[in-house]
Amino acid sequence: MKPELIVMLTHNDLTVKNAYEVFEQCKDTKALYWGFKEQPLPIEEMKRIYARMKACGKRTVLEVVAYTEAEGLEGAQMAVACGVDVLMGTCYSTSIHQYCQKHDLAYMPFVGNIVGRPSILQGSIESMVEEAKELKTKGVFGIDLLGYRYDDNAEQLIADVVSKTGTHVCVAGSIDSYDRLRFIKEVQPWAFTIGSAFFDGKFGSSIAEQINLVCDFIGK
Repeated sequence: MKPELIVMLTHNDLTVKNAYEVFEQCKDTKALYWGFKEQPLPIEEMKRIYARMKACGKRTVLEVVAYTEAEGLEGAQMAVACGVDVLMGTCYSTSIHQYCQKHDLAYMPFVGNIVGRPSILQGSIESMVEEAKELKTKGVFGIDLLGYRYDDNAEQLIADVVSKTGTHVCVAGSIDSYDRLRFIKEVQPWAFTIGSAFFDGKFGSSIAEQINLVCDFIGK
């Protein structure tokens, strides 16, 4: 199974203001999974974009960059209101997990210690592997791993979490080169996100062209 590209309509961990228009320009590309962040668009605009994505047959993701239980639960409620398929982000809590289970929302919380926005990941590789294993026993769908935001050996972290935990891993953030894509292809997490790199033209010219180039590269 090849890793799934999740196209994030985000730049520097914030949803771009013209997300609807960008999706319209790219809806016929090869990417199945699409999403964005919980800030700064109003909820009605978020609902409009997700409804359009669903109408185009896409799988939808909301990534919530929140570190408290209250903020995480608010993000989960936002995800349910928008009808998305997958909630990524938040620091795990029982209340968020139970809410996701009640509403058939796949839950992929962060692992490790996360600070700031754009996020930086801290902690030992061993502790994050153990945390991911524990979350799997709790029944979450998978984990949101800010692999290339790690302040130590990012690729060792990604490789260990993917190979040792047996759970769905989404490598999120800062995949901005073909070298990093090549590594993702090699270790085969369930999915990976690209957002800012598309808007910065790291993989080509138009966003639509870049999406297809990345999909083709991963699928080779």
